[in-house]
Amino acid sequence: MLGESRDPRKVFGAAVTAIANTDERVVILSADSGKSSGFTQFAADHPDRYFELGIMEQGVTGVAAGLATTGKIPVFCAIAPFTTARPFEMVRNDVGYMRQNVKIVGRNSGISYSDLGATHHSLEDFAIMRMIPGMTVIAPQDPSEIEAAARAMLQHDGPVYLRIGNDPIPEIFEPGPFAIGKARVAREGSDVTLVSTGNLTAPALEAAAMAGENGVSVEVLAMPTVWPLDAAALLTSAAKTGRVVTVEEHYVIGGLGTIVQETLSGQAVPVMKLGIPHEYATSGPYLEVLAHYGLDARGIATVVSGG
Repeated sequence: MLGESRDPRKVFGAAVTAIANTDERVVILSADSGKSSGFTQFAADHPDRYFELGIMEQGVTGVAAGLATTGKIPVFCAIAPFTTARPFEMVRNDVGYMRQNVKIVGRNSGISYSDLGATHHSLEDFAIMRMIPGMTVIAPQDPSEIEAAARAMLQHDGPVYLRIGNDPIPEIFEPGPFAIGKARVAREGSDVTLVSTGNLTAPALEAAAMAGENGVSVEVLAMPTVWPLDAAALLTSAAKTGRVVTVEEHYVIGGLGTIVQETLSGQAVPVMKLGIPHEYATSGPYLEVLAHYGLDARGIATVVSGG
């Protein structure tokens, strides 16, 4: 079911670099983060379009907004909490309020910087970024989707927040175009709808297979665009199964699960949310921390199976 695993940061950097080779409007802004974000080759190929501004994320966001006013398409990629929480006022005012065509990318998202602790976790980014009017929030789910989402992000006219993880992730889908705002049914089922996004779609699919062995038919609704949500796809699947579980590498409040609850608020469909409790998360090896919070395949399978 799962194919080759690839580093999401390298995949993203290579995808943007390939697009930039034919689109001179694309510029990269770094806050001492370019190499780790996969832009070593971009800096070598396009030194006049690569701007290293040092560790000053608030200033980088302002510069990005300024460059957008000149017709450039700025891409600012760094550790997720440092592109969202740290410069939030600048994202809100310089980018959002001014409706600038800036692309903000949070890498090492969720708890993927698990060993560095709460300061480097990004568990509120869906919540705060989707509150900015006009902001699109994307969490690609596998390497090919990262590549396609990078292209869609750069083609989209308006501010975008895209988040990617740190550890290699497996191929799930056949390569194809990415449609912002559209979900896909990654696995059909009839007993429960499992809505997933980002890095957790792979374990969600594994969990669905495990639940199937116990006689529970799980429909996996893969939701790479967190905002705006594909309400039509969600309503269709929820009406079919009558029960919804959401899973995300984010706090259980404010993110995908909350958006799903809002969307289904007029429906008689129970929703259970899986994510990180609203507390400063523990630290440790990434996969162990995921398992600790029940966000590995086994933990997800237990919940969707009714355990």
